[in-house]
Amino acid sequence: MIAEPDDRAKRSLNRNAYRGQSAEQSSPRAHAIPDMKTLNRLARACGRVHRSYSDFVMLAALLAARSSEVSGLQVGDVDFGKNLVVIRRQIFPGKGGLVSKPTKSRKERRVPILEPLRPVLERLVKDKRPEDQLLVGPKGGILTTATVRDATSWDSVVAKLGLPDLTRHGLRHTGATWMADAGIPLHVLQDILGHASMETTRGYLHPDDRHLASAAEQANAFLSAAGQRKHARRGSTPSRGL
Repeated sequence: MIAEPDDRAKRSLNRNAYRGQSAEQSSPRAHAIPDMKTLNRLARACGRVHRSYSDFVMLAALLAARSSEVSGLQVGDVDFGKNLVVIRRQIFPGKGGLVSKPTKSRKERRVPILEPLRPVLERLVKDKRPEDQLLVGPKGGILTTATVRDATSWDSVVAKLGLPDLTRHGLRHTGATWMADAGIPLHVLQDILGHASMETTRGYLHPDDRHLASAAEQANAFLSAAGQRKHARRGSTPSRGL
């Protein structure tokens, strides 16, 4: 089960298409699933073909992982003791077959296990060795984004859910968006997603800038009369000798 050779080129074309869109349309938030209920509906629809496709959807979304990183997960990457999954590698189609490489950033990253994903992970690791693939397809092979697309009739499924523009990479956008909305600090979210640039991570923040609300509260408290008096008292306090 190997993805079509031009699959990466198609994704590149999709990215280029976004360049002609408005800032709001091209935001990763615009290409994410709106809520958990819709994600479950998508997973069930894909699972009608085979449960591995449902698992692929849940892993990609709730780990905010790239499709190639889901393909590269092994049983030993799941650590229930620390409540995290370590993303170490990616597997994708290349010349002559599947290629296994480190993550895009070439660094391991740790993603917390969210409760809706826990039962999926518990089932997938059961009675397996640490070096076994965490997720395999109906015939025991490694799933890739193209095989999921073709086997599930992806375009038709997402259209029926009212998400015609949702790609498999949109699952990663989904998890990242939800974590941002949950209030996970930007620098922590950057580590979870493996972004080299903070600006890339910032794209997942809500466009209404509600993440600045607490900063405004703190600044207003400082600028208030009471805040200014408190600051003045601190400034006039004699420093103690070292």
